[in-house]
Amino acid sequence: MTSNVARVVRASNDVPVVELVEGARHGDDTSWDALVERFSALIWTVARSFGMTAADAAEVSQTTWLRLAEHLWRIESPERLAAWLVTTTRRECIRQRRLHGRHVLVGRTPDEVAAEPDIDAHMLSDERDAALWRCIQQLPERSRTLLAMLLADPPVSYSEIAEALAMPVGSIGPTRSRLLATLRRQVEAAGVTRSD
Repeated sequence: MTSNVARVVRASNDVPVVELVEGARHGDDTSWDALVERFSALIWTVARSFGMTAADAAEVSQTTWLRLAEHLWRIESPERLAAWLVTTTRRECIRQRRLHGRHVLVGRTPDEVAAEPDIDAHMLSDERDAALWRCIQQLPERSRTLLAMLLADPPVSYSEIAEALAMPVGSIGPTRSRLLATLRRQVEAAGVTRSD
């Protein structure tokens, strides 16, 4: 039975988002499952681009899907669902940060680091990673989201990125190049070299 559901979801990737939204509005579980399958990576990527831990990103993801279920009938432009999900995910990340009053960098716990044999190498690696995350967090929110979407696994298509960020598909590549050049300069200014 599970393989049948997976086959239906995979086949529904060819179904236009408007039809899936309409099906979900009328209680079609297959349409809802297809929406979740299609956009889960996007939501996850946006949440992680805010520096959320895996647990916090999972909470944001669940809340975003709940918001969609609550507002499914109010969405006026179902063809722009990806953009709606990105905006809602961003808002949930900001709300969660306010509620928690903190920002946690993703990485190993102090106990995990202490248990490893080469602590000096790991400390240097952790410092480098922290410097890199600080540079990423200095980028504008839209740039962080674009970068996270470009690095998502599984990959987010250029058409989904264009729709979510309301930008032409043809400008994604040049924007990515400028963004990476800016990030490279910031990282080098922070003292992180290519050999690190």
